[in-house]
Amino acid sequence: METLLQILSPTFLLRNSVYASVLIGFACPLVGVFLIIRRLVFMGVALPQISSTGVAFALSLPLWFGFHLTDHGSQTAHTLAFAGSIVFSLAAILSLAFMERRGRGQPEGRLGTAYVVAAAAGILLLAKNPYGEVGWLDMLKGEVITISNFDLVLTIAMLAFVLVVLLLFQKELILVSFDREMALILRKNVIFWDVMLYILIGLTVSVSVLSVGPLITFGFLLIPALIAHRFAQTMIQFTLFASLIGGVSAFIGFWIAYQYDLPVGPTDVVFLGITYAMAWIAGLSSKVLL
Repeated sequence: METLLQILSPTFLLRNSVYASVLIGFACPLVGVFLIIRRLVFMGVALPQISSTGVAFALSLPLWFGFHLTDHGSQTAHTLAFAGSIVFSLAAILSLAFMERRGRGQPEGRLGTAYVVAAAAGILLLAKNPYGEVGWLDMLKGEVITISNFDLVLTIAMLAFVLVVLLLFQKELILVSFDREMALILRKNVIFWDVMLYILIGLTVSVSVLSVGPLITFGFLLIPALIAHRFAQTMIQFTLFASLIGGVSAFIGFWIAYQYDLPVGPTDVVFLGITYAMAWIAGLSSKVLL
C-alpha cells in the first residue's frame, strides 16, 4: 500500500512515466481493435519495430552530416526522433496496406521480413552511434525510466487528436473495417477511410514507441484487444473493454515493476500475457460448463 501511495503522489519522481504508460495503455487498444477486426495482427507486431528503426535512423542523421546530439533527452533529439518515427511508420503501414490490397505475395512473409530487417537495422544504426547507449537503446528496449515534460505533452496532444478523430468517424471506420462490401454498396469512399485509419494507427504507434518503446507499444496494441475480443458482444463493448484492460494493466504493471525493482516494459507485457492466459482459461471453462 505504501508503494501505491508513492506512485499516486503528485510529487512522485517517475510520475511522467506513470502518466505516459497509462495513457498509452488506454490509447493503443483503441486502434488495436481495428487490427484485430481486419486480421492484421502481424502488422501490429511489425509496426512498432519499424517505428523504432525510424527513431534510430533519424537520430543517426546528424552524425552523418558532422553534427552531434550530445544529449539524448534534449527537445531537438526527441523532435527529430518523433519525425523519423512518424515517417517510417506511415510509409510502412501505407506500403504494406497497398500491397495487401493488391493481393500479391504472402502478407505474413512481407510483415515478418519487415519486422526482422527493421529490428536488425535499428540495432546496427544505434550500435554505430557513439551516443546510442547513453539512453536511446534503453528507450527502444522498453526500459521506461524517465519521460520528460516535453514528451508527455507531445504524447497527450497526439493521442488526444487520434481519440477525437476516432470518436468523430467511428461509424465509417468500423463499417469499412468490419463489412467492406456493405461500405461499397453504400458508396462510401473506402480508400479514403482506409488511409485515414492507417494514418491514425501510424501516429499512435509513432508517439507510443517514442515515449515507451516498441515492446510496450506492441503489447498494448494487441493483447488488450485480444482479451476483450473473447468477451465483448458489441463493437462498443469491444473497444471499451480493450481500452480499460490496457489502461488498468499499464498501471498495475508499473506498480509491480516499481515494487520489485523490475524493468517496466517487460513487466507490463508479461502481466498482459498472464491476464490473456487467465481470460482464455475463463472462456474455456465457461464453454465447458455450458
